Amino acid sequence: MAPHTGLCALLLIAGSLHPCLASPKLLVFLIDGFRYDYMDQLETLPGFKEMVESGVKADYMTPDFPSLSYPNYYSLMTGRYCEVHQMIGNYMWDQAHNKEFLIGTNPDSQLPTWWDGSEPLWVTMQKLKKKVNMYFWPGCEVEILGVRPQYCRPYINNPSESAFREAIEDALNSLRNNSADMAAVYYERIDVEGHHHGPMSLQRKEATRRLDGIFKDMNQKIKEKKLQNNLDVVLFSDHGMTDIQWMEKVIELKAYINMTDIMKMMDRGPVVSLWPKQPQLNQVYEKLKVVKNMKVYKKEEIPDRFNYKRGKFVSSLTLVADPGWFITESIEKLPYWENGTDVPTGWQHGWHGYDNEFVDMRGFFLAFGPDFKKNYRAPPMRSVDVYNVMCNNLGIKAQPNNGSWSRVECMLNGVACLARPTLLSIGVLALVLILLSV
Repeated sequence: MAPHTGLCALLLIAGSLHPCLASPKLLVFLIDGFRYDYMDQLETLPGFKEMVESGVKADYMTPDFPSLSYPNYYSLMTGRYCEVHQMIGNYMWDQAHNKEFLIGTNPDSQLPTWWDGSEPLWVTMQKLKKKVNMYFWPGCEVEILGVRPQYCRPYINNPSESAFREAIEDALNSLRNNSADMAAVYYERIDVEGHHHGPMSLQRKEATRRLDGIFKDMNQKIKEKKLQNNLDVVLFSDHGMTDIQWMEKVIELKAYINMTDIMKMMDRGPVVSLWPKQPQLNQVYEKLKVVKNMKVYKKEEIPDRFNYKRGKFVSSLTLVADPGWFITESIEKLPYWENGTDVPTGWQHGWHGYDNEFVDMRGFFLAFGPDFKKNYRAPPMRSVDVYNVMCNNLGIKAQPNNGSWSRVECMLNGVACLARPTLLSIGVLALVLILLSV
């Protein structure tokens, strides 16, 4: 018996007025670009504070490499590394068929070739005759392995706060009335403000405060709808964000190689995919090896720890910038803002996609509900671990995956683990040590 089902049985025996739903329910939030430390000042974020105190918060979550959106969207929902599920970038090229994936915006991005490498959770749910509602979730409009979710509000660029609020209300009602077993909601504003203004900018902080207000209202609605005893809520991000010093830390490829030797270049920024013409491959490789603040890898040289190089769409050469640096063909081809002087200002002040072990790339994980411990500080985890948590809470068998159950099992009720100090106890201990040293 799943923990949630057992709880419902006990409530019924006890004559609880709270209705027990027929099966475990799950509400999932993907908050794009929400860095692990954005909620450090919980006293200023009452919505997040309530969720942390009533549930589980991981120290941080390491994204899959590259620390970009689409690769981690799929790692989170399949539990598999990029080289397994094949979604290896926001921009990809299928050389065999000359097809491009352009951050999901072009018609060819919906072709099965990009998506059928692994089975995401919502497809498994549909196969099991479970009902799934998805809101703005990238990929929910795509037919994957011949299956679509029962309900999908397709992705739109940076959904408004009102659209997000309405999606939450609809999701809660669908879970409450049994028309959905799982609901998944995507939110992009935090990522947008982090890119445009930087991760520690006033604009990003204000966006976080506004998001906190939405979650504060959601916490109240869960109680009003009497869902608190039969609904698990899981929140996570796909990656973090770091500052980029525009016009100071840009690597222009044209300064090192002849771009006519390049058959295809995909993406710009921290990770760039290059396919040199075959006769020039070694020559281009040698020229790029001397470039400072950047690493160049042939496919077979990509570090094993990236779990990336066996991907079907991985390029002949992969360029990875050092943190804070930005790779592009030519700076003249990039947009910029005029700042009232003769000096152009970068159109972005934050970026992600760097080495996934870089601290600023860390995302967050937070969960609460009857299946989770309360006020529990969970150890660090990885994006591939989230899938197993969700499958467990839904009471379904997980597909084979790369996640580690040992990294997440302690956050669940009924699992005995050594207690980890809370943030409060750490602060008290530090104060005691200071007093003893006086």
